[in-house]
Amino acid sequence: MVTTAFTPVSSLLGGALIGLSAAILIVFNGRIAGISGIVSRLLPPYRGDDVAGKALFTIGLVAAPLLVEAAGFRVVQTVSGSFGLLAVAGLLVGIGTVVGNGCTSGHGVCGLARLSPRSLVATLVFMAAAAATVFVTRHVVGG
Repeated sequence: MVTTAFTPVSSLLGGALIGLSAAILIVFNGRIAGISGIVSRLLPPYRGDDVAGKALFTIGLVAAPLLVEAAGFRVVQTVSGSFGLLAVAGLLVGIGTVVGNGCTSGHGVCGLARLSPRSLVATLVFMAAAAATVFVTRHVVGG
């Protein structure tokens, strides 16, 4: 059985940093930090402007754990070694963000902070889907 460590301090710090970065983006750039929207606009058909800013934002997301490790801190990430599982998961996340018109960062962080009812519903659906996915992968498929 897979267990996840209870890390309230680092989780709180990580959430605060995500919220701070979303606030910085909206204050200085006037944009919502919807990761799926930013990344999707880097792919064809290209939409919007400021491609360099979106590319730098995306590179920063990928590079951040590497920089944290380079600074001497330990980053613990668990990623499946199954390419098929990753491909299916990525496809489902992509479909979900398109259908939900956003992802957890856009709805869960920024939308809830703006008291958006649509984001509240989307976040509840995301969380329910996540709980169902964990249950199925740990107790049904992963047995």
